[in-house]
Amino acid sequence: MEEKTEQEEAPRKDNGDVKGPPKQRLTVCLISAAFFGSVGSSFLYGYNLSVVNAPARYIKTFYNKTWIDRYNEPIGDGTVTLLWSITVSIFAIGGLVGALTVSFLIKVLGRKGTLLANNALALIAALLLALGETAGSFEMLIIGRFIIGMDSGVSLSVLPMYLGEISPRQIRGSIGQFHAIFICLGVFIGQVLGLPEIFGQESRWNFLFGFLALPALLQLCVLPFLPESPRFLLMERRDEARAEKVVVVSHVHDEIRCDQTDRMRLSTSSHHHNITTPIKTFQAFLGRSDVSRELEEVHAESRAQNTQRTASVLELFRKRSLRWQLITVIVVMSCYQLCGLNAIWYYTNGIFQEAGFQQSLIPYITLSTGGIETLAAIISGLVIEKVGRRPLLIFGFSAMAVFFSLLTVFLHYQDRFPWMPYLSFTSILLLIASFCSGPGGVPFVLTGELFEQSYRPAAFMIAGTVNWLSNFAVGLLFPFIQEALQTFAFLLFVVVCAVGAVYLLVVLPETKNKTFMEISQSFSKINGIPDQTHEREMTNVLDTDAANGLKCADGEMESSF
Repeated sequence: MEEKTEQEEAPRKDNGDVKGPPKQRLTVCLISAAFFGSVGSSFLYGYNLSVVNAPARYIKTFYNKTWIDRYNEPIGDGTVTLLWSITVSIFAIGGLVGALTVSFLIKVLGRKGTLLANNALALIAALLLALGETAGSFEMLIIGRFIIGMDSGVSLSVLPMYLGEISPRQIRGSIGQFHAIFICLGVFIGQVLGLPEIFGQESRWNFLFGFLALPALLQLCVLPFLPESPRFLLMERRDEARAEKVVVVSHVHDEIRCDQTDRMRLSTSSHHHNITTPIKTFQAFLGRSDVSRELEEVHAESRAQNTQRTASVLELFRKRSLRWQLITVIVVMSCYQLCGLNAIWYYTNGIFQEAGFQQSLIPYITLSTGGIETLAAIISGLVIEKVGRRPLLIFGFSAMAVFFSLLTVFLHYQDRFPWMPYLSFTSILLLIASFCSGPGGVPFVLTGELFEQSYRPAAFMIAGTVNWLSNFAVGLLFPFIQEALQTFAFLLFVVVCAVGAVYLLVVLPETKNKTFMEISQSFSKINGIPDQTHEREMTNVLDTDAANGLKCADGEMESSF
C-alpha cells in the first residue's frame, strides 16, 4: 500500500515541480447523476416553457365551456384573456416562490434529497393539470401551473449546485452543461408532443400535462441509488453534530496521510462512518480509490473559511470579499432573462406567416428552433472546457446584439421585399444558437463556481430570485413595449446584450480548471482584498494541524475538485 502511494506521488515530483492531477475521465456514476438529475429537473423546466403553446386555443375553449356551465353565459374576451395570462405568467411566480425556499430545503434535505422531494411537486402539478378538464375546473390548471413553477424554481438552483459539487474541476463545465442541454431538450420535446398528430388536439391536450409525471417518476426511481454531494457531506452535514466536528476532521486528515497502522486503528473508531460515506462518494464520482487530494482540498477550503455554517443572504451581501462575485451573478442572471430570447417567440409564428408558409406547416417549421437550441447547447457542452466560460458568454451576448440589430432591420422592411421574412427567420435561428452557445447555460455553472461552500446556497437563492423576477418582468412588460415600439422593441435587447458583454469582458476572470478557492483568489484585487489572504488562512490551517499533533506526510497535493 505504501509502495503504491510512493509510486503515485513520484511522477508528480520531478526537479521540484508539482504536476497537476491525472486527466479526469467520465465515470458511470457521474454521468448517471448528471443525466437523471437533469431529466427530472431541467427537462421539466424546458418542457413547461413550450408545452402551453400548442394547446392554447383548446384551453381557452375549455375556459369558455366551463364558464357557460357555471354562469349560463359565454365568457367575455377580456376575461378569457385575463385567465389565460394568469395561467401562463403564474409559472414565473411559482418559480420565484420555489427559489426563495432553496436555502432552507438544501440545509434540511441536502442537494440530492431536495431534488428527490421536489418531484412531489411535479407529480401533484401533473395530476392537477391533466385532470382539470375532467373536473371542469380551470382553477386546477392555474394552481397546477403555479406548483410546477415552484418545482422549476427549486430545481434551477439545486441541480446546478449539485452538479458543480460532484464534478472534478477538469470537467465541471461540461457536466454543468447537462442542465442547459436538458432545458433545450425539454423545449424541443414539448414542441414535438404538441404536434396535431400526437397530443396537439382538442381531445388530447390534457395528455401534454400528464406527461410531466414521467420524468419525475424516472428520477425518483434512479436518483436514490446515486451518491449525495461529497462536499455537502463533509462541509455542511457535520454542523448538525458539532460535538463530533473536530473528531471527524482530524480522522479524515489521519486517514488520508498517515501509515497503515493508524488506518487500521481509525477503522475501529465509533466515528468512522462519518468519514467513509464522503470518501465513498468521492470514489464513486471519480472512479478511483485514491481520493486523498480531493479530501485535502475540501478540508483546506472548509477550514480556511471563517464559518462552517451556511451563510444567510444578508451575510452574503455584507461580505466584502464576495462583493463582485455577487454583482457578477446578478448581472449575468439578469441578462440571461432580459436578453430577449423569450420575446422572440412572440414573433416567430407571424414571421412564418409573412414568409408564405401555410398555417398547418408552421408547427413543424417551429421544430427547427428547438432543434437548433438543443444542438447549440450540446456543442457548448463539448467545447466549454477548451474555450472557457468567459469567451462563451462574451461571444454569445455579442452575437445576440448583432443578430437582434439585423432582425430589427429585416422586420422593418419585411413588407417591402418578399424574401425579407426568410432573412428574419435566419436571424431568429442564429439568435437562438448564440444564446445556447453560452448565455443559455454558463450562468448556472458560473453561479456555482464563484462562491465557496458556505455561501453557495445564498448565492443560488439570490440568482434564482433575480432570474424569476426578470422572467416575470419580460412576460409582463414586453407586450406593452412591443405595442409602443413595434419592430424597434428589439433594440432594447441589443442594449442589454451589449452591456452584458462589456461587463463580462471587464470584470469576469476565467474559471475553467480552477478550484473554488483559486476562483475566489482571482477576485481579490477587484474586491480590494490582499492576494495573500487565502495563503495566510492556509498557513493557519497547517499551524493548527501541527498544534494538534497530527503526524502527516510532507508534500503538496493537487485536487481534482
